[in-house]
Amino acid sequence: MNYTKEQILARCNEFTKNTLMETLKIEYIDAGEDFLTAKMPVNPSVHQPMGLLHGGASVALAESVGSAASFFFINPKEQEVRGIEISANHLKSIREGYVFGTARIIHKGRSLHLWEIKITDEAGNLVSLCKLTNMVLDRKKSE
Repeated sequence: MNYTKEQILARCNEFTKNTLMETLKIEYIDAGEDFLTAKMPVNPSVHQPMGLLHGGASVALAESVGSAASFFFINPKEQEVRGIEISANHLKSIREGYVFGTARIIHKGRSLHLWEIKITDEAGNLVSLCKLTNMVLDRKKSE
């Protein structure tokens, strides 16, 4: 990555406007050479009927942070990223507070990126473990 931490976080938080990430109140909070972290509040807006964090909200956090992380390994003027597969194991329930999704690159190929995303609670307990595959596509040229 040829960006500073501040540039990465500012860019990620900017492109969440008017998206699902804004609806879920996902905020990018940390970045480094091999990771990107975002947080999401756990409250009734992301609960399932039993009052627990909905697995779909966890997956949305995982895909958001993993896809955003891939963006910094491509040339955005010539390429774009699409999530093509995601899997999640939900290991712990949570009712309130924040969860943190940290994406770490497992494989950075020319056309595929594979990410591991760990979702933890405020105490650092593992809530969900996700794996995301992103495809890197060439942007279509305007005619």
